[in-house]
Amino acid sequence: MPLSDIRARIAAAELAAGRAPGSVQLIAVSKLQPADRVRAVLDEGQRLFGENYVQEAAHKWPAWREAYPGTEVHMIGPLQTNKAKQAVELFECIHTLDRPSLAERLARMAQSRGVSPAMFVQVNTGAEPQKAGIVPDMADDFIAACKMMDLPLAGVMCIPPDDEDPAPHFALLREIGARNGLAGLSMGMSSDFEIAVAHGATHIRVGSAIFGNRAPRPAA
Repeated sequence: MPLSDIRARIAAAELAAGRAPGSVQLIAVSKLQPADRVRAVLDEGQRLFGENYVQEAAHKWPAWREAYPGTEVHMIGPLQTNKAKQAVELFECIHTLDRPSLAERLARMAQSRGVSPAMFVQVNTGAEPQKAGIVPDMADDFIAACKMMDLPLAGVMCIPPDDEDPAPHFALLREIGARNGLAGLSMGMSSDFEIAVAHGATHIRVGSAIFGNRAPRPAA
């Protein structure tokens, strides 16, 4: 689907929800996408992208950042603690702050560098054992701990279970963000971003609806 169609759908969803035009940021999820597809979207004016893998982002984005000024890349996949140093140097924002050990590592680096990417706390709204994220009952305490470390929290993020209505999960995430004073809501993907916009999403992560199906991930 052309990028222009996705933007039109976002604008329509904002209007339907009574939200200001442009209040939702579109993150184009470019992980594992062929270079020609990503360049085409860059040529259309998109400047905010999401990546899941640190090594892939390190390989492809430095040259594109230089060629397309103003480009931002956000980390939206699970972040291994041993990749944290590289991540803070690569990304403007990390959406997957999901455990105390990672928070402590990122806080130490923020203090030593004097600068840090913005961060979203990932909440496992479905309490799925196979999925990353802080379970909802522990989210408030974890957010408070991150604030005590002076981490620059921008908001909260979730990925609802595949087989459930996403609306209750988006509503839960919004409640967690609101009671913790976090305005950013990173939620909604290709199949449900209009529902996310209706529930207050500030950042939506759309990949296949823009780029088409991804290539398989290369073997490590």
